[in-house]
This record gives sequence, C-alpha cells and structure tokens, in this order.
Amino acid sequence: MAVVRPFMALRPLPELAERVSSPPYDVLSREEAEKLAKDNPYSFLHVERAEIDLEENIDPYNEAVYQKARENFMKMKEKKILIKDGKECYYIYRERMGDRVQTGLVALVSIDDYLNGVVKRHEHTLPEKEEDRVKHMDYCNAHTSPVFLAYKADERLKNLLKMWIERKTPVYDFTSEDGVSHSVWVIEDVEVMKEITEIFKEIPALYIADGHHRAAASVALGLRRRESLKNYSGKEGFNYFLAVIIPHDELYIMPYNRVVRDLNGYSEEGFIQKVKEKFTLEEVGVTPFEPKEKHTFGMYLKGKWYKIKAKEGTFDSSDPIGCLDVSILQDNLLKPILGIENPRTDKRIEFVGGIRGTKELEEKVNKGMAVAFSLYPTSIEEIFAVADFGGIMPPKSTWFEPKLRSGIFVHEID
Repeated sequence: MAVVRPFMALRPLPELAERVSSPPYDVLSREEAEKLAKDNPYSFLHVERAEIDLEENIDPYNEAVYQKARENFMKMKEKKILIKDGKECYYIYRERMGDRVQTGLVALVSIDDYLNGVVKRHEHTLPEKEEDRVKHMDYCNAHTSPVFLAYKADERLKNLLKMWIERKTPVYDFTSEDGVSHSVWVIEDVEVMKEITEIFKEIPALYIADGHHRAAASVALGLRRRESLKNYSGKEGFNYFLAVIIPHDELYIMPYNRVVRDLNGYSEEGFIQKVKEKFTLEEVGVTPFEPKEKHTFGMYLKGKWYKIKAKEGTFDSSDPIGCLDVSILQDNLLKPILGIENPRTDKRIEFVGGIRGTKELEEKVNKGMAVAFSLYPTSIEEIFAVADFGGIMPPKSTWFEPKLRSGIFVHEID
C-alpha cells in the first residue's frame, strides 16, 4: 500500500503563477537558466538555480549557492510572492502539450515507502548530485520541487479527479514559455481527501518516473532529521517528500539520444564494418532517421543517416534490462566498439533529450562530434518491468514530456 497525505502548500499568488513557475533545475544549463530568469525577479530559478545571482564562474556546489537559494526563498515568502495555504489539501496538476494531457495528484509521499520498496526506482543516483539536493533542501528547509511518480492507472482515482475538475474552477491556468499549458485545482473537501488517501492504500506501488536525485535526497535528509530528533512522531514533514503522481496511461516518454566525441581510433569505414558485426545497416541519406520500432536505431555519421537494427542473438529478450534499446546500443556498440565503458561518467559521450530533436544530433556532429544515435523511446511498461525486477536501467534511458514545473508547489519541511 502507498502512504500519501495532503499538505499545506506554499504556492504563488494566482496573478504571479506564470512568472514564478520555472522548468526543473536539472534540465537547464546555467546560461539557459540565466536567460529565462533575466528581467523576471519572480522566477523560481532564483531559488532552484541560485548560482545565476552570483559570480559567473562559481562552483554550483559552493556553500554560497545554497545560502543564496535560502535568501531568495525567504524573500519570496516575505514579499508574499509565495503564500502558504491555511489547511492541508490535495492538489490536481494538469499539463497539456499539444493534444497530450497528463493529470496528476500533488501530495506528500512517505519516505518509508521509498525505503521499503513501495516507491520503486530504476536509476542509480550520483552521490555528489544527491548531496547537492540534500543541502539545497536543508538550507531552504523545504522540498522546493516535486518528484515525478507514476502508478498503474486506477479508474476510481482518475474519475474522482475528473469529477473535481469538472465541478471546480482552477486556481491557476497559464501557458509557459515552451507552449505547455498548466492548470491547478485545490481539493480541500475532507471527505474527498479521505477517499483519495484510502484509494492509495490499495495501490501496491509507485514508480519514480523522473526525479531520482530529489527522491533520494529527500529520504537522506529525512533520515538525518530523524537522527537529530530521537523522539520524532512520524508526522513531521521530513518524513515525507513532495510528489506529483500521474497514471501510467497518460505519460509520454521520448527517447534519450546519444552523441559520441570520437570513433575510438577507427576510420569511418572501419567503424561501419565493426557496426555490421552486430547490426544490419542501411544508408537512408540526409533525412534524419527516427526509429519507429524497438531494436532499431538511427546513426548519423559524416553528414549521412543510417538505419541500424540489432541482429538476432545479440541480446536476451527475456532479460528486462538487457533487451532495452539503451542496453542493446551500449552492450553491442558503445562499449565494445567506441570504448564507452561507463556512460554515466565518460566525458566522450553526451545525451540529448528527445524534445530537442534529431536536428540537434546533426548540429553536434557537424560541429565536431563524431557520431550520433537516435533511439526508439523506452516504454512505461519496460520501466515498470525493470523496477518490479529490482533492476537498474542504464543512465539517461527516458525523457518525459511535459516536465513538471517548479515553484507552483513547495512543501516546507518543518
């Protein structure tokens, strides 16, 4: 069973919601964050990426960055840009990107469910990035952005949220700079909240879609707070983390493509011959190739696109991790041919989220990188299978769209 609870959100004034809300901290470079927040003192990037308000070359892990984040956060509260609700509520957060709509419940989720496996994960976290979020939340004394969770769709819950949306007026309804529309409803009815809580008690698992570092950091901070407060009750805010929980059948996953800096000493012809050992290869010309089926990849090399497809016997279809396209590419090409032993740490490989398109792959290769690969997106069913198996997917296996905005909901830990 999943333990969720309502909370008193700290959130922006309705007339400022659009200006406060920002993309997640981890999808932007410093330059991109600086550009978005320029001339917008309300942007939550001043909290999530506080280094934009400090000297240009400062280490983002410098203590001064966390101090600045706290300072900026406190100012937003003092100036009543962010105001705390007077009672515990659940919230509905709906995003619309083109003809795609995802509707999630905003709630607190128990850190114990993370520890006991009810909240399932499928990615490793990097210690320095996890500690960065621990410090950020500790300095701000708040969960400043939500973890993106998925659940196997429950029609009772979907219908309940749909009913509320149809009967109530949203407190926020705006379109962000990327063209995605965002709408928020507040559920303050005690009986409806009880019903939601009870439904989750019958949901066996929640799956981290995006935000593994945020989740791990929230748990780490919660455990540290428990250690310092020996007689904690379990009701304190640090026993939970902030999440948006969305049914699996509303999620849209895009591919996470790869670009490699060099051919590991091979000539172009020699590289192509090595690729042919494990893949069929077909030249498709100058039009970007975006795979339409599993186990098929696009490869961009010297101004040409190729369609490559994994040969029979090059992967184990019964292995939930080994049969992933990201694994097939890593195990049969990136590692043995290009020498990318650890894609998590190797500086020769870059990852390009699907939202940026194949044109960015071409740009990177045309500007000096050696080869790029377009992938077929990982499915939510594959994510569930790996998580249920207790496995870990290769890094950068999924790119979810639309992203959850930061600054719309904040949970103060104490």
